[in-house]
Amino acid sequence: MRLDLTQDVASLTAAIVDIESVSGNEKALADAVEEALRALPHLSVERDGDTVIARTSQGRGERVVIAGHLDTVPINHNLPSRVEGDRLYGCGTGDMKAGVAVQLKLATIPETTRDVTYFFYECEEIEEERNGLRRIGLTRPELLRADFAVLMEPSGGIVEGGCQGTIRVEVKVSGERAHSARSWMGTNAIHQAAAVLDVLRAYEPERPVVDGLEYHEGLNAVFVRGGVAGNVIPDECVVTINYRFAPDKSLADAERYLRKLFDGYEVTVVDGAPGARPGLTHPVAAAFTEATGGAVRAKFGWTDVARFSELGIPAVNYGPGEPSLSHTRDEYVEIPRIFASEERMRAWLTT
Repeated sequence: MRLDLTQDVASLTAAIVDIESVSGNEKALADAVEEALRALPHLSVERDGDTVIARTSQGRGERVVIAGHLDTVPINHNLPSRVEGDRLYGCGTGDMKAGVAVQLKLATIPETTRDVTYFFYECEEIEEERNGLRRIGLTRPELLRADFAVLMEPSGGIVEGGCQGTIRVEVKVSGERAHSARSWMGTNAIHQAAAVLDVLRAYEPERPVVDGLEYHEGLNAVFVRGGVAGNVIPDECVVTINYRFAPDKSLADAERYLRKLFDGYEVTVVDGAPGARPGLTHPVAAAFTEATGGAVRAKFGWTDVARFSELGIPAVNYGPGEPSLSHTRDEYVEIPRIFASEERMRAWLTT
């Protein structure tokens, strides 16, 4: 399927949505994006797997990256797209094919005041080892080199600065096995795990202010695993805990905090990713914020802005989608927000 970049951004969004691209199956959409971009003479285009990179080379004093992922979560009876009033419904409309459509429309601008790298990547919604942005950052970091980056993640048309870090740990509670008919001869590890849950219930979220933005941390049990058989008192129970922390803490800080909080228990780190500070004091970031209306808030959750942060590139989340609708069956994007996003970013790149 071909993409017509002359149509308006809402129609282009619908066309992109209708090219199914569940994680790992982005080839058809990547093909269409690559073909459309190669037709633009002011861009140099490269393809790496199902990641497409297009760059201007105008010799400007600044370079910015505008990035968006091509993949979606699995379809849930929500394709093809449909329009109802001012809403465009369909899988991935907000997360983040409306943002991808904005990227493609911006890529048609023949001359910009900043050099731009348009980055369309694969496998954001699944395990990070397959993430196209991660791969390019490791193998060809020069393609991401820039003064500032915009990740078109759904943000409700508001600049969301930085992102929270995340860490998952397993807290192991030990007991002693016994026959359930003689339970007093053992120690029930599942019962003992109540003490771990009590810590979580008593937790009061911190709300640190980082670079002028207020974050809201979270500490929650996400899995509980235990039990041997229907007639056995369990000798082990494992509580999996997810901690979402503000970007004033490092991943090591978060781990130390959890080990102290659950002192006396065996704590195993399952996975984790650092957050990213907002970086809004950078002149390019300040200009972007002004061009998009000046509204700024903290990003709750982890996004790929953290990857840019690790490369020393300040980055923000900005996209027309509504984040609370991401991954839902009735996902939609407000059509006026798509037009507004294109208009504001076009002004930022041309003035």
